[in-house]
Amino acid sequence: MLDDVKTDAALLEVNNIEVIYNHVILVLKGVSLSVPKGGITALLGGNGAGKTTTLKAISNLLRSERGEVTKGSIIYRGERVEDGAPADLVRKGVIQVMEGRHCFEHLTVEENLLTGAYTRKDGRAAVQADLEMVYNYFPRLKERRKSQAGYTSGGEQQMVAMGRALMSRPEMILLDEPSMGLAPQLVEQIFEIVKSVNENEGVTFLLAEQNTNVALRYAHYGYILESGRIVMDGPAADLRENPDVKEFYLGVGDDGRKSFRDVRSYRRRKRWLA
Repeated sequence: MLDDVKTDAALLEVNNIEVIYNHVILVLKGVSLSVPKGGITALLGGNGAGKTTTLKAISNLLRSERGEVTKGSIIYRGERVEDGAPADLVRKGVIQVMEGRHCFEHLTVEENLLTGAYTRKDGRAAVQADLEMVYNYFPRLKERRKSQAGYTSGGEQQMVAMGRALMSRPEMILLDEPSMGLAPQLVEQIFEIVKSVNENEGVTFLLAEQNTNVALRYAHYGYILESGRIVMDGPAADLRENPDVKEFYLGVGDDGRKSFRDVRSYRRRKRWLA
């Protein structure tokens, strides 16, 4: 079982951070989480819960959006990183795959992938070997390697974004909403690849995801965000069986699957917001 995977000590620790935009808008309110080395950790919650802001706080991308971490600390490999530059964290091995499948549309699929190896110094042969590794995980990209990325499908662009991240030889990938806009079959395929990369390459994942059902089937541990706060966390297997999570996030209660009206009603009586 995925939940039985053993991991080492924390690779990333987020300690009681607050994030403010434009000096006035408080978005994250005392968020703390721990990501163990070699694991898949899921950051769950609805749209606007603060998942993307949490990832951008970790990767130091808030300043471009007039946001800042005003309290708390972010520690990667035992070193505080919340005041560093985004490029510094990339050099340390942390890569973020942004929400929305960002690609260089005018470049081919293969050229996009090779941009991920831009900062590497280990030679052309090593880069070529990793390109073949990416193609092994994403055989569809090998078929489309000469196609302009802007003319590929949404699922293929998500694969390009993930493959480009792998080309940088990351220790950790921050994966933002990988299922967004994809058909269910493609979502399963993407998460199967995440599982394989985690198991075979030892890459640690912190993924933000609205699709609680699929995320908790592949993650080892999960955190649930509501309105900028962590309201629940635990091993993925425990969260899957938690009655609150099942009823509100999975739409299934003790009496079977709930209607949308039932779920909306449950929002108003959630115990953790009482």
